[in-house]
Amino acid sequence: MLNIDICFFIILKSLTIYGIILPMEYKYELHCHTGCVSRCGRVEPEEIVKLYKNEGYNGIVVTDHYSPMTFKPNWCPQKQIDFYLSGYRRMKAAAGNDFTVLLGIELRHYGTANDYLIYGIDEDFLYNAGNLMTVMEKHVYQLAHSRGYLVYQAHPFRVGMRRCNPDYIDGVEVYNGKTDLKANTKALEWAKANNKLMVSGSDFHVVKNLARGGIITDKPINNNSELLEVLKKQNFRRLERY
Repeated sequence: MLNIDICFFIILKSLTIYGIILPMEYKYELHCHTGCVSRCGRVEPEEIVKLYKNEGYNGIVVTDHYSPMTFKPNWCPQKQIDFYLSGYRRMKAAAGNDFTVLLGIELRHYGTANDYLIYGIDEDFLYNAGNLMTVMEKHVYQLAHSRGYLVYQAHPFRVGMRRCNPDYIDGVEVYNGKTDLKANTKALEWAKANNKLMVSGSDFHVVKNLARGGIITDKPINNNSELLEVLKKQNFRRLERY
């Protein structure tokens, strides 16, 4: 029996001979935690890159927890940004030139279980923003928008979560790889009812979370500007695996 990869190559070669060009596809993970920053993470950045490359992904947005559980002491995270960025920086160093690593954040405020994915951020923002855990949803949304970032409520129907005011988010994580079908379906319905942008992510913490979600695009994403453009235009397919 022919190897699957060999069969695929033969098919591609045949299509090329007949002048048929297949569109390229690119896969990106949008919700990922590293073991060196997020306390609930169990996989080191270098290994995460290897795992996702093996799954055919083209890049990752690192969204380590920016929460009271991440920082010690947790009342002055602004003095621990080098630590917070260490997972992202190590992953970027390990990625090479054929794999995109972008910086994101999963923010949780004091006194709540809600989580918010913020896309488009850069290192300077984190160094200069002060303690983001003291700034509640409305002000985070305003701050993010002043920089052109996008704010999504993560897994809004997971147990213990409350739905935030839809006016203070751009979108909803309608598929989360660690959340069951029922809760994800409710998230999708809520997003549609409020005309919100939608996104998918694996919520990677451990190997069993690998490559369960993300987005599939027809163009490569090389930086946060391109990511934001893709997300705003919803120019992708959501990857969802149960």
